[in-house]
Amino acid sequence: MSKLPVNVDRFLSVRRIAVAGVSRDPMQAANNVYRKLKAAGYQVFAVNPNATEVEGDPCYPTLAALPEAVEAVVIVTRPELAAQLVRECGDLGIGHVWLHRSFGEGSVSDEAIRECERLGINCLTGGCPVMYCAPVDFGHRCMRWILRWQGRVPG
Repeated sequence: MSKLPVNVDRFLSVRRIAVAGVSRDPMQAANNVYRKLKAAGYQVFAVNPNATEVEGDPCYPTLAALPEAVEAVVIVTRPELAAQLVRECGDLGIGHVWLHRSFGEGSVSDEAIRECERLGINCLTGGCPVMYCAPVDFGHRCMRWILRWQGRVPG
């Protein structure tokens, strides 16, 4: 039996995940998510319309351009881009979206959340998979605790 919040467990139970918003700058949050999921054994795809390679792997301009279907997407972009990405997920039959956010605004937008609800997409708002994907490092355990206390992460 998993101790994870139900929506988090559902998200992390898939095997193919895209990370939208990866950067050529390896210090960005999206790249950290990308590396963590890849290290945990997920098949992960990088999405950024302005890059052809990220972290030594191919990078795709859109979700539709991925070489195979994914089951979930972590959105780590500016919030004004999130709703369009959610609509693209709906068009492609992607059932899980995680809108990344740590202490700032992150990718969460009311419009993106409404689009997830309208499309029947399992939507997680706040935090990121790195806070839940074992093994969780000390810094992300602390962030999860603080953000959960603030009501800014799933579960």
